[in-house]
Amino acid sequence: MNEIGISTEEKIIFAAEKVFTEKGYAASRTRNIAEKAGINAALLNYYFRSKEKLFQKVMNRKALLLCENLLPIFTDENTSLKRKVEQIVDVYIDLLSENPNLPLFVIGEIQKNDFGFFNSFPLKEILGNSNIINQLKEIDSKINPLHFLMNLLSMCVFPFIAKPILTNFSLMNDTEFQTFVNQRKQLIPKWFEVNMVSK
Repeated sequence: MNEIGISTEEKIIFAAEKVFTEKGYAASRTRNIAEKAGINAALLNYYFRSKEKLFQKVMNRKALLLCENLLPIFTDENTSLKRKVEQIVDVYIDLLSENPNLPLFVIGEIQKNDFGFFNSFPLKEILGNSNIINQLKEIDSKINPLHFLMNLLSMCVFPFIAKPILTNFSLMNDTEFQTFVNQRKQLIPKWFEVNMVSK
């Protein structure tokens, strides 16, 4: 991270992302985050009154990043479903490549904690009447379109969940893993193409 022009608040958030991801919420301490950010604990407490508030800020930023990248694809009325799948896979794998520990971290925290984060995340409103949902319904109105989306996103995210197994058992190193997930950018749309009708 280039610290020139980075505000103290941003330094804290970047540091918190690293510490939370490495240690998990329960094992993280505000003093660890302050040290990582290069500030004292009092200054961290000035910006964020509690570890919980800082955690919520980190999660909100990650969710916003995902929405900013995927929502325009979901709602675009001028793009075919085939092209949407290609874009979703490309964007999602790139995001996960930049944040490879995020899936395991999020799953772990969902199981252990409830910070009301998901109550404030308007997933139903985002997906409900989005163009991609309508396109999927046109293919087969008898099948819930969420089956399609869950399969698509799962095929993108699962390699990152399985990465510790792949690397710790020497099935591939970090460079080989990145090549592997980049190959999936081309493969996943092809696997789905047989089940879609180009609009």
